Amino acid sequence: MVDESLLKKIKVAQDAGAASASAEEVMQMYEFIKQISKENEDLKEELEDMDIAIQSILTDIDKKVWLTVKEGNLDFGEGEVENPSFTMSSSLEVGAGILMGEVDATSAYMAGDITVEGNLQDAMAFQEIVELALEAYEDLIEDL
Repeated sequence: MVDESLLKKIKVAQDAGAASASAEEVMQMYEFIKQISKENEDLKEELEDMDIAIQSILTDIDKKVWLTVKEGNLDFGEGEVENPSFTMSSSLEVGAGILMGEVDATSAYMAGDITVEGNLQDAMAFQEIVELALEAYEDLIEDL
């Protein structure tokens, strides 16, 4: 079960918008994705055959976050990950915007607001994970 207090914190952050997001709120979004990945059937199905390691760099605050998916299990943390499938670099606002559903990652990539080094297919798979998590989030906050 997704932590209700986490949902409330994310709702406050989303209401404020990505422009005012903090690194802590980005980490809360990753925690939500981890929690929802254990109970949402669509997300579990998406993750079951995935084996990726993502390095995210928030360039304007010099923060690195990693996310891994292996054998259906999603995990994340601060710092560097070994052998990332891809590395995504962006400002905090753009990175938070992607996680909050305010920014379309493909459009941001085309506009040069994010850079991706490595496997673009894995980057697109990450975007699918985020989209599925956001759909589940919308369903959950209806009940708050």
